[in-house]
Amino acid sequence: MIKLINIKSIIPGGKWPNWRQWTRLLKVLPSRERWLTRGLILVVIISIILLIVNLYLDKTQTEPQPGGQYTEGLLGQPRFINPALAQTNDTDRDLVQLVYSSLFKYDHQGALISDLARKYEISEDGLNYEITLKKDIFWHDGELLTTDDVIFTIQIIQNSEYKSPLRNNWQGVTVEKIDDFNLRFKLNNIYAPFLHNLTVSIMPKHLWAGISAQNFPLAQYNLQPVGSGPYQFKELNQNKEGQIESIKLIRNENFYQPAFIEKITLKFYNNQLDLINAYQKRQIDGISFLSAINQSKLTNNLNIHQISLPIYYAVFFNQTESKALSDKTVRLALAYATNKEEIIEKILQNQGRIVDSPLLPGWLGHSSETDIYDFALDHAQNILEQADWKDLNEDGLREKTINQEEVNLEITLLTTDWPELEQIAQLLKEQWEKIGARVNIETTDVTTIQQDFIRPRQYQALLFGEVLGADPDPFAFWHSSQKKDPGLNLALYQNKKVDKLLQEARQTMDQSARIDKYTEFQKLLIEDAPAVFLYSPTYLYPVNKKIKRINIEKLAIPSQRFSQIENWYIKTNRVWK
Repeated sequence: MIKLINIKSIIPGGKWPNWRQWTRLLKVLPSRERWLTRGLILVVIISIILLIVNLYLDKTQTEPQPGGQYTEGLLGQPRFINPALAQTNDTDRDLVQLVYSSLFKYDHQGALISDLARKYEISEDGLNYEITLKKDIFWHDGELLTTDDVIFTIQIIQNSEYKSPLRNNWQGVTVEKIDDFNLRFKLNNIYAPFLHNLTVSIMPKHLWAGISAQNFPLAQYNLQPVGSGPYQFKELNQNKEGQIESIKLIRNENFYQPAFIEKITLKFYNNQLDLINAYQKRQIDGISFLSAINQSKLTNNLNIHQISLPIYYAVFFNQTESKALSDKTVRLALAYATNKEEIIEKILQNQGRIVDSPLLPGWLGHSSETDIYDFALDHAQNILEQADWKDLNEDGLREKTINQEEVNLEITLLTTDWPELEQIAQLLKEQWEKIGARVNIETTDVTTIQQDFIRPRQYQALLFGEVLGADPDPFAFWHSSQKKDPGLNLALYQNKKVDKLLQEARQTMDQSARIDKYTEFQKLLIEDAPAVFLYSPTYLYPVNKKIKRINIEKLAIPSQRFSQIENWYIKTNRVWK
């Protein structure tokens, strides 16, 4: 049996040493033992501290806390921070998303979720939508938000005098008030994607009702908005020339889910290089959009979020402006001569994906079963030869006699002066000239293209992008009724079978039936080759690493990156589990 020894019995006087005695002990110990003892004491102290820290970390967790400021750089100037007018300007749409609320919005995967709507019901015939609003939603000036505001907003959009670009989306829709928090939308015809219309932001009737249509675009609320969203307007700063340099927003404390970040500042720049320079100088924390060709210029302390968008770029052929392009063989040959992989690798730095139809992978209606035109230069040459497009003069340019007129295989390719598209246009020129085409490139700013070329449809081939939306209804882009402005059928395409399929698809509530119709639509469209579909770009959104919980996989439009900004945070605190 082991006999336990009382340590005090071997200590003179039977008492435990005090601190002074311990320090004297270290002095009387030999040098080697003294250093070993000190080391042992240090190890014990560090072990105790680590034990306490680990215990604290194990029993607590970090939680977001209110506070902090985020500054983002945007391209261009705000003009109309107004839901009825903002749709043609990305900067305006960004600010509308932050300041206003809508009945529905999108989550990080591009799915519809509730915003102001508490619940909804759709009638069996698909013609009536009843919406119940959340109660206790207030405008930033303290007024209660009711169905009167929703009805007012839709009526403003529908009124042609206000010239809202959203007006076509609301044709054949009637809005009825049931009470202050319930209303009904009545449709003349079934429109399957209608719920997506209800992502339009709501305007305060009590502020806008007294403003005439003539003064609507001039009202102060276009630049000093009053909304009901997560952030409210605080101040606007201009330079000596009257250009807006920044807009400051503060957290809406009365929002149904108050945001964590206390202040948002938006700064405005003329081009992307200025944005990049501002980030490098730490004047901003994020950039609204980064072009793939500029990705390597930003590396410091940021996350570049890669997001899927329902956007594609294509070359649209206007057959009415070119005899060469009216020949289907020429359009097919250009499609076969297009090396899309080279575009993705050389110009987009692999930040994009090849597309072969206007319905994109990962979005409603896309079918991988349709035929595509893979890069095949020899085949392109052969089909042109067989169709009598020959280089008779051996000058590298093919020609053909059509109705007793010699027609050169010559195309004018129009695009914007955006660097990526300019480079893509140059690469297409090089690729297409290998099959005996002559390509003349014209570039100008996007506003000029929209006003002077797209509206009157005065171009031969147009390298441009189209934004489909969260529910990619292609009616506005490919139905023959949309050939003229303000329609978006940029190829002036018409096919009676396609028209019928597109009309039926948007009036079909059955999702699988819609997909079947879209599959058939894609087959017919690709067979007719009214365009060469090129790529869908990856949306690059660079933000400083201090901003947490940015979780975005899909966006319908870029401004919807702010759709759940109330979840973002900077400050944290540890709390007990």
